[in-house]
Order: sequence, then structure tokens, then C-alpha cells
Amino acid sequence: MASLDRVKVLVLGDSGVGKSSLVHLLCQNQVLGNPSWTVGCSVDVRVHDYREGTPEEKTYYIELWDVGGSVGSASSVKSTRAVFYNSVNGIVLVHDLTNKKSSQNLYRWSLEALNKDSSPTGVIVSNGDYDREQFADNPVPLLLIGTKYDQIPENKRNEVLTRTAFLSEDFNAEEINLDCTNPRYLAAGSSNAVKLSRFFDKVIEKRYFTKDPNQVSVFYSLTSIPDSPPPAYRLHGPQAFQFQEPAL
Repeated sequence: MASLDRVKVLVLGDSGVGKSSLVHLLCQNQVLGNPSWTVGCSVDVRVHDYREGTPEEKTYYIELWDVGGSVGSASSVKSTRAVFYNSVNGIVLVHDLTNKKSSQNLYRWSLEALNKDSSPTGVIVSNGDYDREQFADNPVPLLLIGTKYDQIPENKRNEVLTRTAFLSEDFNAEEINLDCTNPRYLAAGSSNAVKLSRFFDKVIEKRYFTKDPNQVSVFYSLTSIPDSPPPAYRLHGPQAFQFQEPAL
């Protein structure tokens, strides 16, 4: 089988929002039975058919980089995470729909990953402190995913969804709300599945079909992922802090 082109997508958000469960569901189409805390970064691979059903259809690998969401000092935590932010093609911002603080912190996560954040890591910011113009010229596609949808009390659901709609508008991103323990939320043909496919198509287009002089031309990838089949390739535990990108 010929080697497949691939794109790098960061999965960012606070600890405990369900990033690892989400990535496992996206890549393995299975519920993660016993999720654990991600230390450093964990990488998994999803196979995606770009423009499925059209003459332009082509298969790509989507590398989903689940970055640990632990909070610490700027010097220790941000410098550790910085190595994972190189040559990013897309970002999935994940928040817990039952935890408003995790939603507010997405502004911090996005700014940090896009190298526009000069403030200390771990500082909570609200949308009142957020300048939407910081993302006016952002070339990196974003997707907003809210987890634990099933845990929102019925009488609070409209309030929560209204708040997430403002988040989606701020980031100029589509939103998906789901329960990571229920694969039906991403069933083929569902609105969530369509949004997800549209996002991956956009990431691929930006990486391979957009002529942008400001776009990074070098793409760092996990060279140890075989062409077929694409198993999960994981970096986790203390060794993840020793991660180094391939030499050019």
C-alpha cells in the first residue's frame, strides 16, 4: 500500500474533560473503558476519506495529538508542551459542558498553541478578557467539542448550549456536543459526523491545497506509524516529556 499523506491535529483542553476518551472514540470507534490522565502527549491515528464520494476522494491519516492538560508554572508546563505545537494543521478544543471553567480556559489553550499567549500558563481567562481580533487572521482550522452532554440537567441544557454557541462564534468554529461513552453521537450520517468530516476536510485543504506564503511548509510527523494498518501510536507517561521531533 502506498504511503498516505497525513495532517497533525492538536486536541487541547483542561484535565478531566475527556480528551483521551474522545480521541479513542474517534480513532478506534470504541468507548475507552478505563481512561487515565495523559502526561505529556498521546498520539492516535484516524483514517479519513477526504471529499468522500467525489472524484477528488483521497485517503489521509489524521494524527490526533492529545496534549496533557495539567496546570503548572509557566516555565515547567508551557516549555514542555511547546514541542507538541510545531507545524500544527488543525486544533480540536475540548471542554466539559458541565464545567464552565473548562470552557473559559479554551481561550487560554488556543492562544498558547498559536503562540499568541505571553501570559503565565494556568491563568483562567473569561470571554470578557478575550479579544476576538486575535483570531481574525488565524489560518489554523478549529473545532469546538463539548463532552459529557448526557450529564447536563434537563433544566440547564438551553443555558449551557447558549453559552457554547457564543464560544463557537468567538473561535469561528463549528461545535459538536456529545457523550464520549456513546458512539451513537458520531454515527455515520449524523450532524456531528458531518461536522467532523467537514473539519478534517478543511484541515487537509489548508495543509495540501492552500497556497499560503505564511503557512509552515515543513510538516513534522510520526515516522514510525506504518502505512497499513494504522495502529494507535502512543506517547504517554514520563517518557513523553523526552519527546523529540524528527531531524530535518
